[in-house]
Amino acid sequence: MATEKTPIIQQQPEPVKEEHGTEEKGEWMDRPDVSGCPPGLEYLTAIDQLVVKQKVELFEAITSIDCKNKYVITNSMGQQVYYAYEESTLCMRLCCNQFRSFTMHIVDNKGQEVITVRRPFQCCAGCCWCVKDDNHCAFRIAIESPPGQPVGYVYQGFSWWKPQYSVQDEDRNEVLSIGGPCCPCQFCCGCTGDVDFRFIASDGSEIGSISKIWSGLAKEMFTKADTFNITFPLDLDVKQKATLIGALFLIDFMYFESEDQS
Repeated sequence: MATEKTPIIQQQPEPVKEEHGTEEKGEWMDRPDVSGCPPGLEYLTAIDQLVVKQKVELFEAITSIDCKNKYVITNSMGQQVYYAYEESTLCMRLCCNQFRSFTMHIVDNKGQEVITVRRPFQCCAGCCWCVKDDNHCAFRIAIESPPGQPVGYVYQGFSWWKPQYSVQDEDRNEVLSIGGPCCPCQFCCGCTGDVDFRFIASDGSEIGSISKIWSGLAKEMFTKADTFNITFPLDLDVKQKATLIGALFLIDFMYFESEDQS
């Protein structure tokens, strides 16, 4: 495991509000009255399943020019919990596509940013059999809640074939691992089913998963409207739940963003 430390930002940034942050007309989940967790993560104390739906961008569908990704995050009852939107440059999206750096802002129903997900640009990374203990060639993502306060990291792990990830806490200690299938991409092998990335606890037991849902041939071919389902134990630490949400975005960009462009 890496021993590098990321300094904690002492000055908290101003809340990020984005014009699309509360535009959804559906019902929003009420915030539970819970103490002792980062502001905005109270929702996760009452949740063991989330549905993450990427929004269709009409301009992108017509022009094939990659726009900033946006996601609606709901609970199992269809109530909106969060809204996520990407911050990245046009140059990064056009030139680097799924390898681009980005910041994902996750806001609640008041437009208050509660989780920040940061992915750095890495010129030479992503080969699963080149990943070493120092994580030098590993794709990675950092999760903060509130913004500026690290709560977890996700690193691509070494593997000869199947995708592997290390889920780490704020001190970079591994708390969970994620294992993917032999063929994580839909279409390339004629696969048209759901794709599961399973959460593995330290004792080897499976405790949840991220599933890329198959949306049908037409929708998969002509839009970027990916849908994911994420499940985890109800009593899992909210910081780890937030970190797994960050893992979902890393997996989306690594395996499904390029599919969408094709």
